Amino acid sequence: MKQNINFLILLTLLFNNSLGNAQTESTTGFIPNGYVLFEEYSADVNEDGLEDCILIIKNSKEENIIENRFGDVVDRNRRGIIVLLGTENGYESILKNLDCFSSENEDGGVYYPPELSIDLHNNILKIHYGHGRYGNWEYIFRYDESDFKLIGYESSENRGPIVNYKTSINFLTKKKQVLENENMNSQDKEEVFKETWEKIKIENLIKLSEIQDFDEIDMHKY
Repeated sequence: MKQNINFLILLTLLFNNSLGNAQTESTTGFIPNGYVLFEEYSADVNEDGLEDCILIIKNSKEENIIENRFGDVVDRNRRGIIVLLGTENGYESILKNLDCFSSENEDGGVYYPPELSIDLHNNILKIHYGHGRYGNWEYIFRYDESDFKLIGYESSENRGPIVNYKTSINFLTKKKQVLENENMNSQDKEEVFKETWEKIKIENLIKLSEIQDFDEIDMHKY
């Protein structure tokens, strides 16, 4: 009888352990209730030879599924990011920012809303927004101390195929480069850029975990 009880206890422990491993090995197991997976990216973030993962997630509140001004039903739920580091036993979550990105269905006015994309290579994370004929902008983060810190910013302000301004900010060297097209008002002349450099003031690098809304980041103050 005692042997049977010990055998049942052993089976229970094995079963519970297998459930625990399944939860840590599955990336979707880290998605909070009320959210769904939007996109998933893999890379070696901390350069330890193990595959890490970044999840872009999306809220699923019914009240944010609305009819827009064109009569279309759109999902205006915000998106967020979860960073998972690979371990020998699966994944562990090191960063959550659940609502820092706007919906892909925001009202773009006379144009479509900016399109969010992620580029992850080793310990560098680039959060890119493309806005078609109006240009693009990109936030460049580097993995540091279980977070990502903003080390750079790039933007291009366009008028159709013509680039009016290009801005590049390096938060490590505290320098900003601005390229201004001297022929921006001409359709016929080639782009000729005037280059200027400025020093910026910043004491602490911005952390990805602390950004409440990417749409509210003011890069013009640097």
